[in-house]
Amino acid sequence: MDMPEEKSGGDTVTARPRRRQARGERRIAQLLEAAATVFCTTGYTAASTSSIAREAGVSPGTLYQFFPNKEAIAVELGDQLLKRWHATYGEALTPAHLELPLEDLLDAVLDPLIQFNFENPAFGVLMHGSDIPGHISLEHDALHSAALTRIEEILAGYLPDAPRADTARTARMVFTVFKGGLDLILAAEPAEREAYIAELKTVLRRYLDPLVGCL
Repeated sequence: MDMPEEKSGGDTVTARPRRRQARGERRIAQLLEAAATVFCTTGYTAASTSSIAREAGVSPGTLYQFFPNKEAIAVELGDQLLKRWHATYGEALTPAHLELPLEDLLDAVLDPLIQFNFENPAFGVLMHGSDIPGHISLEHDALHSAALTRIEEILAGYLPDAPRADTARTARMVFTVFKGGLDLILAAEPAEREAYIAELKTVLRRYLDPLVGCL
């Protein structure tokens, strides 16, 4: 069936199938949401396109109209989650927060990062699995490096006379403690989560206060 055509300044222009595009975008979002649920429930390896289609309430044939395989779904979902994470940590590490006292600074930085992981559980599944597509691993490693560099830059601003090796070591320690604490928080029972969040902040505050107590 031929697409309708519009006239514009004497030229023939093919009309954009906007309604069809909008439906396609909604369907893709539906499939990605279903994939996130399946990946969190079964893990990436055990997940299948059939289980994702079933979760989305569509036929496998409909899924294949948008994604050729499970790997393509994971890559698209991973890309979206990485973009959201990048925006979240960029806002968390905004220069305005650096004017806060240390305790308030930790709240302003850590709370949105922790909340992101609660709201996007598939992020952990796709970023930390050993069997995920290589593209996601590379993007995650690049984002990990960028976050670590940003933490090191912030510390260097408060410790201008410290050797670079010392600042880098402190940055790695802070980042590693955060990741370990985050794993405990995400694994904790709901009633215990706030206590684990408070413990993580206490650990980081006691570690950083002697170094940057001027905050």
